[in-house]
Amino acid sequence: MEIGIGLPNTTPGADGGLLLEWARRADHGPFSTVAVLDRLVYDSFEPFTTLAAAAAVTDRVGLATMIAIGPLRSAALLAKQASTVDSISGGRFTLGLAVGARLDDYAASGVDHRGRGAKLSEQLAYLRGECDGLEVPLLVGGTSGAALLRMARYADGYAHGGGPPRAFASAANRARAAWRDLGRPGAPALWGQGYFALGDPDRGTEYMRDYYAFTGPFADKIAAGNLTSARAVRDFVRGYEAEGCDELILLPTVSDIDDLDRLAEVLA
Repeated sequence: MEIGIGLPNTTPGADGGLLLEWARRADHGPFSTVAVLDRLVYDSFEPFTTLAAAAAVTDRVGLATMIAIGPLRSAALLAKQASTVDSISGGRFTLGLAVGARLDDYAASGVDHRGRGAKLSEQLAYLRGECDGLEVPLLVGGTSGAALLRMARYADGYAHGGGPPRAFASAANRARAAWRDLGRPGAPALWGQGYFALGDPDRGTEYMRDYYAFTGPFADKIAAGNLTSARAVRDFVRGYEAEGCDELILLPTVSDIDDLDRLAEVLA
């Protein structure tokens, strides 16, 4: 299993200098990929712009959206953004897409959220069929039957939204089944994710409660999954590896560059 690290593009207090230094250190560390989240109505850095900047200061690591909210963009714009990052990085980009769950992002973009699933399917068909020259690896996230069908029909793999290893295992089994049902050879690439804060756990947990506040009381359960010790990280990694995860992205919950170094030491 490969292990990547998120860039702090949604965590409080991050600035451009931190993002670039984070990417540089990740490139020299044990990480396979640097990845970003995507929000519109939140204090954050736009994901494709962030990855383009990261591409300019790295040589080795892959770059990924984990995930980008596809329907907030037109299919042509999405293809242009993806192909640009892939070209700047020399072919290191993986495009992860899903519909997202925050209705305020859709309201701000002027897109009707009620048709977001159908729009993502149309985008995926465009990226796979009508868009010339876009050959990036493609992941699709989501847990519904429709999301898994989209993944199996158009993508190279599945992007799980997080949670304990047992939650990943259940979703991965469904992703494999959807893949087989469409008669596709082999198996989908399986990506997972988790959150960590090794230096200031309380600040990280506070951020997670805020980031997931739209879920109501469930935000506390999500925040409780923040990995705040070396042992928790190692157990989480072992659990995902045992369930067949191909690439695990660990996302920071504090804007502290020392947390990248702490995570690198734990993984070493």
